[in-house]
Amino acid sequence: MPHLMPETGPQCVLAASNFVYTVGSGLYLTAGVLYFTQAAHLPAGQVGIGLGIAGLVALALGVAVGHLADSHGARGVYAATLVVQALTTAAFVLADSFWPFVLAVCSATGAKAAGIAARSPLIRHYGGDRPQEFRAYLRAVTNVGISLGALGAGWVVQVGTLTAYQLMLIGNAIAFLVAAALLVLLPPVAPVPAAGGPRWTALRDRPYLLLTAVDGVMAIQFKVLTVAIPLWLVGATAAPHWLISGTMITGTVIVVVFQVRASRGVTSPAAGGHAYRRAGVAFLVSCSMVSLSAGVPAWAAATLLIAAVVIHTIGELWHSAAGFEVSFALAPPHATGQYLGVFGLGAGLAEAVGPGLLIALCVTWGRPGWYVVGALFALTGLTAPFAVRWAERHRHSRTSPLTVLEATRAA
Repeated sequence: MPHLMPETGPQCVLAASNFVYTVGSGLYLTAGVLYFTQAAHLPAGQVGIGLGIAGLVALALGVAVGHLADSHGARGVYAATLVVQALTTAAFVLADSFWPFVLAVCSATGAKAAGIAARSPLIRHYGGDRPQEFRAYLRAVTNVGISLGALGAGWVVQVGTLTAYQLMLIGNAIAFLVAAALLVLLPPVAPVPAAGGPRWTALRDRPYLLLTAVDGVMAIQFKVLTVAIPLWLVGATAAPHWLISGTMITGTVIVVVFQVRASRGVTSPAAGGHAYRRAGVAFLVSCSMVSLSAGVPAWAAATLLIAAVVIHTIGELWHSAAGFEVSFALAPPHATGQYLGVFGLGAGLAEAVGPGLLIALCVTWGRPGWYVVGALFALTGLTAPFAVRWAERHRHSRTSPLTVLEATRAA
């Protein structure tokens, strides 16, 4: 099992802040959708629409805040996004109807997307020779935190009272504030001077945008564990409700143990493309198994769901490793925040369409919808190697003219 706290001081600070943040996130990821449907009594369809609107808001903020982190310093910008997340998460306790829910979730989701982009220059600066591997360390730490949060969420779901759910949200907000405070211990990163050329270069890089779209479709898989399976388990199977926490913990333990190892096997963009393809196949298999958990005894449903989560998480390891590699390897160092902000549009796409799509297909339609979703992941994974090859060719053609110009001037 990899060491989860790196030895260098700045890496330890980032990992500690990330750990506290994700303990709070684990509470919400495991039971957040159930708070809105079971405690706040919002219809599942409205919840899906609200989460979709929030995802659209996040699409715009990631790129803008990533550029802000490049040009004005990433530490302060990242800390500010955590404070905003804390305030808006606490505001969920007031979201007892559709529009207050939409306002709160848009603010929280937008700040989350902005934070992911703002943190990227910190990861590249303090991540050593291969920031992709440090990013994998952070994801392992993330899943330790999510596991602990999921334990608390399991108690919340089992109790099922409004007070219990509100305590969950307040705990989440406090975790975000502590994560922001820890960043004071992190040495600031100076802004990176911009290179010549258009200001918004990432938005003009069509191959990188295609990779963003591919990753965005694949990123809907994260919502399978946090939206589709909890609603499916409660509404369509005989499995005990506490198994919602069990599925979350199973997945996170696998990620903690194997994410760094999986990332070490993906050391080039081409390897990332192949990892996307393998992930798509794993998601197809796992979605098929979830569909079979309806209409069977509780023990059989629980067995199928846990097995599906194991296979799904193996695909998640490959998907995450692929995303770490292609997003960093194909982004120029002077515009890391901007490019990773653009790549975060994929996660924003998943936030925007994922919950509504999964609720419509997997929960409302039922068993056939799981096969459709699995096929979507598999087909998207098959396109990834072609998108990666195009992006690599574009990167070489983009740098070659500069090299020729420099050689001409030197002559």
